[in-house]
This record gives sequence, C-alpha cells and structure tokens, in this order.
Amino acid sequence: MMTLKNFSFLLLLSIVATVGLTFLTGPAYMDFATPWQMLFQDPATPVMEGIIYLHHDIMFVLLIIAIAVFWVQARAMYLFDHSRNPNPTNVTHATLLEIIWTITPAGILVLIAVPSLALLYSLEQVVDPAVTLKCIGHQWYWTYEYTDDLENPVTFDSYMVATDDLEPGQLRLLEVDNRVVLPTNTHIRLLMTGADVLHCWAVPSFGVKVDCVPGRLNQISVFIKREGVYYGQCSELCGVNHGFMPIVVEAVKTPKYFEWLDAQA
Repeated sequence: MMTLKNFSFLLLLSIVATVGLTFLTGPAYMDFATPWQMLFQDPATPVMEGIIYLHHDIMFVLLIIAIAVFWVQARAMYLFDHSRNPNPTNVTHATLLEIIWTITPAGILVLIAVPSLALLYSLEQVVDPAVTLKCIGHQWYWTYEYTDDLENPVTFDSYMVATDDLEPGQLRLLEVDNRVVLPTNTHIRLLMTGADVLHCWAVPSFGVKVDCVPGRLNQISVFIKREGVYYGQCSELCGVNHGFMPIVVEAVKTPKYFEWLDAQA
C-alpha cells in the first residue's frame, strides 16, 4: 500500500527527472493536435503567445466572476428559503446595489477590451516583410508560391500523404508530400486566396487562421521564433475532401532556408 510519504517521493522524483531531461534534451514542444487535447498547442510566434496569455487572463477573471455569482446565488437560496424567511420584506429596489452591479461588469469589460484590442491590432499589423509566401487553396490541395525572386520563382503543390504511403513517424491525415519551408526570426508575409471555393489556411502554433477567398487577396504577418515542424488544416468547409488538405510548415534557420530555396530553383 502506497503511503503519502512514498507518493510524495515519487512525485518529487518525477519532477526532478522531467527537469533534468529538459535541460539535457531541450523542451518537447507540442506542435500538432493529439487525442483528447484540451489545451493550446505550444506557441511558435509572438502573436500566439499573446493569444494564450489573453486566454489565461480572461479565464482567471471568468473564474472569479463564476465563484462570486454562485456564492451570491447559494447564499440567497439558503438565507431566503421559505422555512428560514417566511415573512418576505417589501423592498423591491436597492439603488446603490443596482449601480454597483451595473458599473462593475462594465469596468471588467473595459479591462478585458484593452489587451484584446492591442492583440487584435498586432494580428492585423504587417511590417516590411523579408519573405512573402502566397497560399492558394484548391479542392483539395494547396499551392504555394515564393515570388520574392521574380527571375526564379518557386511554385509547388502540396497534397496530403495517403495512409498507405505514410513512413514511420509521419502523422496520419496531417503529413503532406511537399512541406512549406520558412525561415525563423524573419518577418514573413502570407498572402491567401482561393482558386475555386472558400478555404482557410490555419496553423494553431502560429495563431494564424485566414480565409482564402476566390477573387480576393488576404494577408497576415508571421514571425516564427523557433525551429520545428508545424501542422495545420483547412478550417473552412470546402467540399467532400475538406478534412484531407493539411498544412505542414517546416521552420529552419535562415542559411538552411536559402539552401532549400536554391535547391528548388
């Protein structure tokens, strides 16, 4: 039978082992969806970090509000039960209380709105980009265009790898035959459009989810902070194979990116 002392020792041992492995091998990032996942994927851009921080801050406020509301309801149900309070009062208004419970929620909303608007502004801000990638949604695959070098543009299609063709370590329904390669620590502009119907280019680790609309060009900026392989999917209902057009972005250091770009030319 496990005692509290043994349990505490095993818990401390697991924490020490985890910290030790992290220092030896580096952190293990979660950059793709996992079964029964309840939390965000690990952020790879400043925008996604801001989204997660804002979510946590708002959840903290919501938790306080929920506790306060349930406490007031429970207290009212207990104190004003007919068995404890058989003779109700005739008071129907409390001006000060009504002012308080009107102004307080408004103040909370203002406090939430300030960081929300700042984050929304950062989502829409596009600085002078060093790399431009155009993403074109088709039924049901993606086309990518690197046109910074107009003399040697790079264009390729990206299809999902069928389950029977997967290699060991590849993810079912998430792997593609041609990955997007982008440099880290670089301001990148993403241009989105659709060739036939509505699509949506979405990569959770980047905090990016932009509609690809036929006849229209949307844009967003991305600044990838670390190397890795990031997975996403089309997030707009675009037809029968909507769930079979994944997105895979491989972020590499700038010299390796230029090597890859030269190899494609």
